[in-house]
Amino acid sequence: MRKQSTNPKSEEVERLVQNFQKTGSTHAEREIIEKYEKLIHSIAWKYSKGNDYHEDIIQVGRIGLLGAIRRFDQTVGKRFHTFAIPTIIGEIKHFLRDKTWSVHVPRSAKELGIKIIKTEEELTNTLQRKPEIHEIANHLHVDITEVLQAMELGQAYYTKSIDTPIDPDSEGKTLLETVGKRESNYEKVLKRLDVKKALHVLSAREKRILYYTYIKEKSQRETGEIVGVSQMHVSRIQRGAIKKLRQAVLG
Repeated sequence: MRKQSTNPKSEEVERLVQNFQKTGSTHAEREIIEKYEKLIHSIAWKYSKGNDYHEDIIQVGRIGLLGAIRRFDQTVGKRFHTFAIPTIIGEIKHFLRDKTWSVHVPRSAKELGIKIIKTEEELTNTLQRKPEIHEIANHLHVDITEVLQAMELGQAYYTKSIDTPIDPDSEGKTLLETVGKRESNYEKVLKRLDVKKALHVLSAREKRILYYTYIKEKSQRETGEIVGVSQMHVSRIQRGAIKKLRQAVLG
């Protein structure tokens, strides 16, 4: 029996991405993260094999997803999924390089990589053009995610100079010009994820006060008027809530 796909439904995810990019909706952002959680865990496992840095890689994968949500351009005619996967993997590889850990390429990915190369050659001859990722996946009867992962992992076998031209038709464009940059505010996003996980320690009123003062950027006086307490009370509750969060995050 074929295993169930971890791929979220494209149409629904792209609607959420569009919603987030237009409105900055944290609800839409959270939904996308939840839909990609299984996939991120799957990718993280391929790189960590359950080692002690497995949870770190999962966190980095989420950060890669957040970067993809912000940078995705729907006008280029590409599915969000095919943009998100390389972005997530790229962020993980950045992290692994920073930590000087070697990337372990699973045997299954090696074998699939060989099949992909052969299939790409066959389909190029048949179609008289370079095949799309989904066409390779369909031909091999595997998920598009598996193809993308195998292609990314396969790059670990070969090293090229960063001044190497991408291809003969690239007009001199080199690999250096295509290297992705680390997502800005990396540490801030990581801390934000930690804080989200610790929100359960706060009362409903504490959450409301932090929401209005930090997310909506309202003054303590404005927040007090909304919540129905004095400015002094808002200040006291705010300090207490921050202390709780700090203790929950730092342990």
